[in-house]
Amino acid sequence: MSGLSRPGSRHDQPVTLDDVLARMRRSLEPLEARRSPLRHFLATYYRTTQAVGGAIAAGRFEDPGWVERWDVAFADLYLDALEAHLRDPAEPSRPWRLAFAAPAGLPQLRHVLLGINAHINYDLPQALLAVISDEDFADPAVLARRRRDHVRIDGVLGARVAAEDDELLAAAGGRALLDRLLTPLNQMSSRRFLREARAKVWLNTRELQRARAAGPAAYRVRLAELELLSAAKIHDLLAPGQVLLRLAVAGFGVVLPPA
Repeated sequence: MSGLSRPGSRHDQPVTLDDVLARMRRSLEPLEARRSPLRHFLATYYRTTQAVGGAIAAGRFEDPGWVERWDVAFADLYLDALEAHLRDPAEPSRPWRLAFAAPAGLPQLRHVLLGINAHINYDLPQALLAVISDEDFADPAVLARRRRDHVRIDGVLGARVAAEDDELLAAAGGRALLDRLLTPLNQMSSRRFLREARAKVWLNTRELQRARAAGPAAYRVRLAELELLSAAKIHDLLAPGQVLLRLAVAGFGVVLPPA
């Protein structure tokens, strides 16, 4: 895949999606060795990133170079948060602190959903801003192209739902009768709430871009609002009951109110 350069970051060398996958593998190995619950989201995310890489190679995007830059920026936000947590659990943003601190005994699905919440609701708008300049936002043709590729990712994620459900089933050693009966509904619910959350991400990205254009102070205020909204969503993810069906009805995404 094409090389990337992000001067000023801690990765001051060309970075590709393959580099990110290698970094994920290095991070996953010790988590698996000690059976850390943090491995559940990372393993899911690793496989999803592989799928995005496959879609890029298959020519499914209008601007594959941009999609790769976006996916690298997106993955780095999570991997940086994970490394910060391992150094000092107080370092990451609040959505990640709560996800990383979740009880180890939670079902694997809940750990994955906590990671998805922090990564999509909080990280994804920031990753999009990192690869969409203010000039791009001012160009309707470019912005429309970016949005279409953003929506195409929904197809990649949707195609992974059944396979990830099988991964969770295998890791858990089976499931109860009710869960087996609800499997088709749960998979449909997952596809629905992922599309819904990512649509809201685009709206939140536009709000953050307006704040970025207004200056660093305005941006910090709006990002702090998004952090609180994303952290508050964790209450829904930990509530008892059929969480996937509940999210399909109530929604997974969060929305920044207009400034």
